Amino acid sequence: MPVTATSAAETVEAVFRIESPRIIAGLTRIVRDVGIAEELAQDALVAALEQWPESGVPEKPGAWLTATAKHRAIDLVRRRETYARKLAEVGRTLEDLPPPEPPDEEEIDDDLLRLIFTACHPVLSTQARIALTLRLLGGLTTAEIARAFLATEPAVAQRIVRAKRTLAASGVPFEVPGPEDRAARLSSVLEVIYLIFNEGYSATAGDDLVRPALCEDALRLARVLAGLMPGESEVHGLVALLEFQASRIPARTGPDGAPVLLAEQHRARWDRLLMHRGIEALHRAGGELAGPYSVQAAIAACHARAARYEDTDWATIAALYGRLMALAPSPVVELNRAVAVSMADGPQAGLDLVDALAEEPALQDYHLLPSARGDLLERLGRNAEARAEFERAAALTRNARERDLLLARAGRQAR
Repeated sequence: MPVTATSAAETVEAVFRIESPRIIAGLTRIVRDVGIAEELAQDALVAALEQWPESGVPEKPGAWLTATAKHRAIDLVRRRETYARKLAEVGRTLEDLPPPEPPDEEEIDDDLLRLIFTACHPVLSTQARIALTLRLLGGLTTAEIARAFLATEPAVAQRIVRAKRTLAASGVPFEVPGPEDRAARLSSVLEVIYLIFNEGYSATAGDDLVRPALCEDALRLARVLAGLMPGESEVHGLVALLEFQASRIPARTGPDGAPVLLAEQHRARWDRLLMHRGIEALHRAGGELAGPYSVQAAIAACHARAARYEDTDWATIAALYGRLMALAPSPVVELNRAVAVSMADGPQAGLDLVDALAEEPALQDYHLLPSARGDLLERLGRNAEARAEFERAAALTRNARERDLLLARAGRQAR
């Protein structure tokens, strides 16, 4: 039955956002070029916008978009001499496509997994990997990515274009890496998803502390990856970590959007379903805690199990941060360990560890270093020093909400 142009456009947009990763993945297997595959998928989207208002929404809209995109892939192969060999290989099998049938689930999974590893290939810069992953696998528009990361739309568009060209020029194969490269390449994939979530969970700049939509995109990607790679414990570790972190989002800000510190959060607002999912994912990761994401998930689980802030098992958390330092040493991890030690053994013990980090080059512009030091000095009653540290932290952060919180804490210190 024909539908209005408006309702058809809404349906096309909704279906395309859901189906585009699978469509692009399937097309990339055919044309072996992510950029061309995305263009073909967009062509199918335009065709749907033109035809569905007249013909009505198909019974299987995803299959319709996939079939249309594949037909256009054949036309492209015919038009370009550089694809002559590819036409000989795949053109005949695609020449007379039958009516759309649900694709083989295993084939979809294989193509999606290949697309994930391609979009997150180490040949790309971290920012390029993030933008391309959100575009191809998250289904986000360039404008949405730009808004999420407070970048200009032209800058993000150029970043995505350069990423596609780099993949093509580098001859990155559309494949799941073999056993010898799997660990290194998987770590790149996990890092991209983790960074997307972190930007949503604690925005580095702008007026909002939290951008839940980015967290949701990252969590969805992590869950998809876990379904595609059920035997990888660190994938489940990352899922567990993100589930736990996402469970706290409703309590992280007040009604006016102002940050609420962990000690002051109303834990009844933590999402119990997400916490339960986090526990299940952590169990699937195994009990060895062999990777950094699993260890971080175990730390998050300690917070989730504490009914009150006062009930938190800080000694275990401090020990887990020690384990994390052994697996993935960094000044930021050591700073987090210092905070946990201060809660387990007293603020002076934590301050000693924090002061040892004062000259770390990686932390010179990191606002959480003076913020943590200010908190420890406040607990020790050294209020004037604490005030100076909170003011220094406020000057370093680019997030307006965090700045307001830090200045408020500075103002509460006795002069």
